[in-house]
Amino acid sequence: MTMENLFRLVDQDQDFFQRKWTLVNGPVIVGAGPSGLATAACLKEQGVPFVVLERADCIASLWQKRTYDRLKLHLPKQFCQLPKLPFPEDFPEYPTKRQFIDYLESYAKHFDINPKFNECVQSARYDETSGFWRVKTIVTSDSNKTEFEYVCRSLVVATGENAECVLPDIEGLSEFGGEVIHACDYKSGEKFKGQKVLVVGCGNSGMEVSLDLCNHNASPSMVVRSSVHVLPREIFGKSTFELAVLMMKWLPLWLVDKLMLILAWLVLGNIEKYGLKRPSTGPLELKNTKGKTPVLDIGALEKIRSGDINVVPGIKRFSGGQVELVNGEKLDIDSVVLATGYRSNVPSWLQEGEFFSKNGYPKASFPHGWKGKAGLYAAGFTRRGLSGASSDAMRIAQDIAQVFKDETKQLRMRTVARHRRCISLSQF
Repeated sequence: MTMENLFRLVDQDQDFFQRKWTLVNGPVIVGAGPSGLATAACLKEQGVPFVVLERADCIASLWQKRTYDRLKLHLPKQFCQLPKLPFPEDFPEYPTKRQFIDYLESYAKHFDINPKFNECVQSARYDETSGFWRVKTIVTSDSNKTEFEYVCRSLVVATGENAECVLPDIEGLSEFGGEVIHACDYKSGEKFKGQKVLVVGCGNSGMEVSLDLCNHNASPSMVVRSSVHVLPREIFGKSTFELAVLMMKWLPLWLVDKLMLILAWLVLGNIEKYGLKRPSTGPLELKNTKGKTPVLDIGALEKIRSGDINVVPGIKRFSGGQVELVNGEKLDIDSVVLATGYRSNVPSWLQEGEFFSKNGYPKASFPHGWKGKAGLYAAGFTRRGLSGASSDAMRIAQDIAQVFKDETKQLRMRTVARHRRCISLSQF
């Protein structure tokens, strides 16, 4: 059946054999971050072959190249480990950036996962006539670029929720004159020592960058344009996330949200007087419905209370060395850090509109957004972090393995049947 479909593909594309291509006996996984690695490891355990494509020159490029130095996992390690291999016991409860990268590299080595690096997917589309996915890439080697094509029966999209940084269009920003960087290029506050820095965004990245700037004797002003949930990372020595997971086993979500806010008020006090207005929707419900993660405070709030971090409202416009806020206030600033988040890049290369929406996320909500039609899968788009990616990976691998084993069994049966017919014919 597979060869018949391949012949159909060749028939409709006369230039097919003039290009470099390969037939993959298993899925193609796009992305060698935690989601792609987890899926590959689970497939390895099931005995299913695969190919992992990665546009960068290393695994987990977001972690290796686009995160700040002081970053640690925001959740305890037991909620962040990938399937089949836990973190080393001597790792702290909240592993550092370097420790997490070391874990991912040892994970890839343990499961013998060898991604094809510097291979950027240009397009992927399903060929209905042949029943194959056609994944076209550009391979970069030194200064040379080569087009290549993979033909496969299933495709796993594992490029993640943070593939591209979001750059806001703010009036006058290009004429500001000082340094403007996205948080993905921020490493340390050391180079900003003594500077007045405007941090645009108040999520976990915005809060941590502002804290890091303070620790390096810079003067950050953090733009809080909308409401935000700030929770303590730990409540009475217990992880806030772990506490929420425990309560969710017994209580409805709305009640857990109320209890979390009461506990946050007991630990942090009233944060609205510092310019941090809470949303009307609870933190867990907001995360589930909008994908907006609550901020887990690791020290920024103390700096806000002391005035070391200046909280300011939204931006109206930039001018030379200045920013004008929506309340009419003007601030002299030296540099700008855009902690404005990331987005999926799936719509730029996946030619499909039924499973994925225009924003690059599966249309179906959790836990149904991992499987589409015609062998299409999504890993790491649950808005539930690393634990969601692990859940996707296990489901995807089980589903692909079942199809793979069924097809392999049918192929064996057809091969045996043909062999017996040949024997019976030779006897006459």
